Amino acid sequence: MFTLVIGGSASGKSVWAEEFVSKQPGKRIYLATMQPYGEEGFTRVKKHREQRSGKGFDTLERYTDLAHAPVPAGSSVLLEDLGNLAANELFSSEGGGTEAVLEGIEFLLRRCDNLTVVANELFSGGRAYADDTLRYLRELARIHRILAGKADLVVELVCGQPNLLKGVD
Repeated sequence: MFTLVIGGSASGKSVWAEEFVSKQPGKRIYLATMQPYGEEGFTRVKKHREQRSGKGFDTLERYTDLAHAPVPAGSSVLLEDLGNLAANELFSSEGGGTEAVLEGIEFLLRRCDNLTVVANELFSGGRAYADDTLRYLRELARIHRILAGKADLVVELVCGQPNLLKGVD
């Protein structure tokens, strides 16, 4: 099963996705894509680790190249999050661009029994952006459209409340 969880900042996406995946069978893998920079980044990582403590997740930190991630076959994977992964693939020296994101997701879909991807809704700002930011937003939107088309279940979180956009809950 492939689930896409979207929503704005602090909408409850992570909490909902962790609870959802913690009910899935098999080995649970938390696939962390955020490279922590500075105190704020490390604080955020610590918060997420504490939040999923006791839920049976093994954490795998992977910032690029998901197509070669050592994910156990048949596992239930929570990828947190798509925006970080896309930024890493687009802007880091190790990154392979948008196609690397999509190839990595395809690999995970073949490898695991359940894949849940957390994605930030960043598209309603309505502002003029610099070239790199605009490129990032356009590529991320493209990835969102492709993944929503493939997903069995698409859930949007607003104020902590899940709204089913596709599939059956």
